[in-house]
This record gives sequence, C-alpha cells and structure tokens, in this order.
Amino acid sequence: MTNHETRRQILYWRLLAGVFTGDQQPALEQASAGIVDDLGLPLAVLDPGISIDNVVQRYPEMQAEFESLDFSENGDSAAEGAAAEDETQDAAPRSIGAADVRTAALVSKLLLNVFATGSGQVSATQLAGWQSDANWLRRCLGEEQAGAVQGVLTGLEGELVSRMRLREVLADPHLAAQLTPSMSLIEQLLRDKHNLSGVALANAKRLIRRYIDEVAEVLRTQVQQTSVGTVDRSVPPKRILRNLDVDRTIWKNLPNWNPQDERLYVDRLYYRQTAKRTVPARMIVVVDQSGSMVDSMVNCTILASIFAGLPKVDVHLIAYDTRALDLTPWVHDPFEVLLRTNLGGGNDGPVAMAMAQPKITDPKNTVLVWISDFYEFDRSQPLFEAMEAVHRSGVKLIPVGSVNSSGHQSVNPWFRERFKNLGTPVISGRIQKLVHELKNFLD
Repeated sequence: MTNHETRRQILYWRLLAGVFTGDQQPALEQASAGIVDDLGLPLAVLDPGISIDNVVQRYPEMQAEFESLDFSENGDSAAEGAAAEDETQDAAPRSIGAADVRTAALVSKLLLNVFATGSGQVSATQLAGWQSDANWLRRCLGEEQAGAVQGVLTGLEGELVSRMRLREVLADPHLAAQLTPSMSLIEQLLRDKHNLSGVALANAKRLIRRYIDEVAEVLRTQVQQTSVGTVDRSVPPKRILRNLDVDRTIWKNLPNWNPQDERLYVDRLYYRQTAKRTVPARMIVVVDQSGSMVDSMVNCTILASIFAGLPKVDVHLIAYDTRALDLTPWVHDPFEVLLRTNLGGGNDGPVAMAMAQPKITDPKNTVLVWISDFYEFDRSQPLFEAMEAVHRSGVKLIPVGSVNSSGHQSVNPWFRERFKNLGTPVISGRIQKLVHELKNFLD
C-alpha cells in the first residue's frame, strides 16, 4: 500500500467512525490533522461544526474545489475508499495520488457534516448550517442520486427539527429569521400551530407562506403549459385576421396557381377553429390529513390552488381524517387551507366520499384525485366499492399514494392491488407524475 493510499484510508476511517459511532478516535484525529496540514488544507475541514459555507467564506479559493466534487459518476466515496484497499479483482487498481487524498479530505468533510448530526439541543444556526450542507451534497450527487438519498436527508432534517426548542426560536425574530423553510419544518409548524401565539405565530405563518410560495413557483412552471378545454369543432371559426390559417389557405388554393403571371389566385380563405368548450372540467381533490401524509397533503394543496387559477377548471378540495372538511372556499389560497387542517387522527375514507360524491354532476368531465396511504382499518371494502362505482360512472379516478420529496411511500397493498386491477394504478413518487395525469385529462 502506497503512502497516498494509507493517508486516504485514514481519512475515510475517520469519517466512518464519526458517522457510525459519533466518537472521536484520538489516533485517527491526530493522523488526519497531519494529513490535511501536509495537503495545505485548513483544519476547518476536519471540524463538522463548521459548515461548508463558512469554510468557503474563510477560504474562498476552496469554493471551486467543493463545487467540482462529483459523486454522480465514478465518483470517490467513503465506501470505495474504505473497501477498495481489499480489492481482489484481477485488474490492478488505479494508482492513488495526492489529488485523491485531497479529494478524500473534502468528501469526508461534506459527508461528516451531513450525516454526523450528533445529539442534544439544536439551534437555529446549526439547522441552517446543516440545510446548507445538505444542499451542497445534493448538488454533488446530481439529480438522480440525490433523489435516492432524499428520504435519508429528510429523516435527518426532521430529527434535527425535533431537537430544536422551536417555540423559543419562533418567539425571537432574530433566530426565526435564520430558519429556512423545509418540509420537515413546515410539518412541525403545522402540528404545533395551535400552541403558538403573538410573535411566534406570526413567524410561523411567515415561514409557511414562504415555503408555499417557493413550492408554488416550481409547480406553476410545470403546469403553465397545460391547455384547458378542447377545440369545439361544432362552432364555426371566427373569420378574423388573427385566426387566418395561412398554410392551409395556400395549400388548398394551389390549383389556382397561374404559371404565366406567377400568381396564386385565392378564391377561399381558411380559418383556425379556436372556440373551446364552455363547460369547465371539475377537479375534486380529496386529501388524507393524517400525520403520515403531510408531505403529500402540502404538495397537493398547493397544486390544487394552481389548477384552480386556470380558466375552465372548477376545483373542489376536501380534507379528511375521521371527519371530512370541505375546503373549497379557500382552494385558491393554500396558506389558508393548511392553517385549517389538523394533522393526525385516523382515516375514514367513506366520510370523505360522502362529501365528494354530490359534487360529481358530470362524470365524464370530472377527475377525482384521492391522496391517501389507504390504511382504512375496517372501512377498506366500503371505500373501494364507492371508488369503483365512481370510476365506472365515467369519472377519471386518480388514486395517489404519495407525492413527496422523500420518495418514501407506504400504501395499503390491499388497495394497491385492487386499483391496479381496476386500471387505475396508484401514483407514487414525484409530483410530476400527478401533474402529467391531470394535464392529460384537461387536454
């Protein structure tokens, strides 16, 4: 083993010890300090309490190095570094140089900051630093691999938020201003909103609205190309200049071309049909507001408000646990919707279906989006039978198991199998899947 290989392995063993045991190993710490000093790196790269942002702020020349770290394809990794020394492949391993040791130091810094979260109380500053480091990791991983670890990152962030004295942080405008809204934080705020008042409640609402606006901006971009309503061929086109179909007019009049004077004589003009059906499509969104569905509930509530802002789409919104609540009057404002929800409780889908069914007046022009994990205890059969009847009446039924940031999904397999047999498979994963289904219905 070369000297460079040994040094890289020391850095990775220190990383693994920090992540999996949380304890500092004096020998590894001393050896790692010597290595980074020889590399000309600051000792700050060994301190998980210093964020990447702080490191590049103190040492601007290191920013490019962190930005160039690439885990997405043949990248370095802790597992590779710790295990590659024991290779038994016939091919000789690639020679390790000083540049690889330097990369190992930077990779270790990033991974230790994200995955060694320690214990004890977490401050607003510490949470903001962790969120920033997690974003550095996402960028280094690339979109595909970042999606694969998003569930782990979401879990870590949720655990950090739970270790905060959130009410005290919210009551202090300076500390509250350091918070970056995220799904984990929004979930905690929604759970605790009834215990907040005054400055704390105002700061909580500001964070919720900021998060909603950020998510809405992303979703609006995905929805903005949606056409609403199909061309009504029974309505003659308006004979006005902006509706003139120039290409079709030329093509249809080609027989009138006179080669002698090289002119096309037009005896008929053709116009585009632009009239849309006047009956709006009805979208009924039913959201399970139990605690396990908060991520999907927030995303779909925002999505419903965006579709409600489109012409010719009539959106209705229902939230339920053991009771059903018609939130349609506030569907245009997801902020108000979320403030009216109560996370937790059980599931009683038939109660929500009883509220949704009277809203179905034109089945073939209606889509029913039902967001739930479908764990209905003893109410599974009645709910599925009602959904099956709605589907067979002509309603476009879209069952949604989860559309969230973590990618985690837990859907009652009893329902999953029956929806599949019905020809309406459960949508799970990224919210783009739901956007695509809704766009197909509206086009």
